[in-house]
Amino acid sequence: MPKTSIFQRPMWVVVFALTAAIAWGWAFPLIKVGFSAFAITADMTGSKMLFAGIRFAAAGLIVLSVARSNGRSFKTGKTSDWWFLLAFALMNTTFHYFFFYIGMSHSEGSRAAILNSLSTFLVVLLACACFKSDKLTSRKILGCAIGFSGILALNLGGAESGQFTWLGDGMIILNAVCSALSNLMTRGLSRRIDVFVGTGYSLTIGGLLLILPGLAFGGTLPNINLLGMVCLMLLIAISAVGFALYNKLLSCNPVGRVAIYNSLIPVVGAITSCLCLGETFHLKYAFAGGLAGSWHIHY
Repeated sequence: MPKTSIFQRPMWVVVFALTAAIAWGWAFPLIKVGFSAFAITADMTGSKMLFAGIRFAAAGLIVLSVARSNGRSFKTGKTSDWWFLLAFALMNTTFHYFFFYIGMSHSEGSRAAILNSLSTFLVVLLACACFKSDKLTSRKILGCAIGFSGILALNLGGAESGQFTWLGDGMIILNAVCSALSNLMTRGLSRRIDVFVGTGYSLTIGGLLLILPGLAFGGTLPNINLLGMVCLMLLIAISAVGFALYNKLLSCNPVGRVAIYNSLIPVVGAITSCLCLGETFHLKYAFAGGLAGSWHIHY
């Protein structure tokens, strides 16, 4: 009888998925603090791309180094596998985080964290359409409806409590779509290359594809200091650990079973953003975060 992988054991699926989700929740305030520390303003698109690119390229190199030291295979089957890997890198890192970093600089961290939960609902529904292992049930439909209502709740209230903007909310929505599609592509990645190696390649390639245009647009880190470097190091660690664990879980479990834990990201992100950034905690944030974070009860 074949031995069950630790990444398929129910208890460890929960532990690893929660670790990734909580880590990603902390990324929201860290990015905002990093922008402020490095003196990257909302109109400095090149600098935001450079900041993001350094984060992901460094995280990818760490994952590749660990994979190499553990003796994991770096072999791929066909040339087409590299084209798939490039497409995955673009979707999972380059486009995903280009939209994310632009959106974060034009939105409050707490608001962005809740809106970003759209990716969780999308991946659960799309997985049911793409994979036989993920079945669409009335409970999933109800859960997604409850969670999505939390996103709609963000736009309740007057202008003083925040309203939809294309550069803020619009970019976060595009980021969520990229995230959902890359989640689905992870299953295909695992059939072409070792998933840890593939994750390392996608982060490194995707990061470089952010660094190069960032430099071309005149991107710099205007004010290099200890606080900024600490934020960058923490973000690199979050990416390396979060993506390695999450992509491995996606490769050997039903997508919906893993993605469900991402419902904690908006809750952690909203709370940490308000605590760390001193953002105003609007009452609708608690309502929206509660709906977005509790939908898994109905999953």
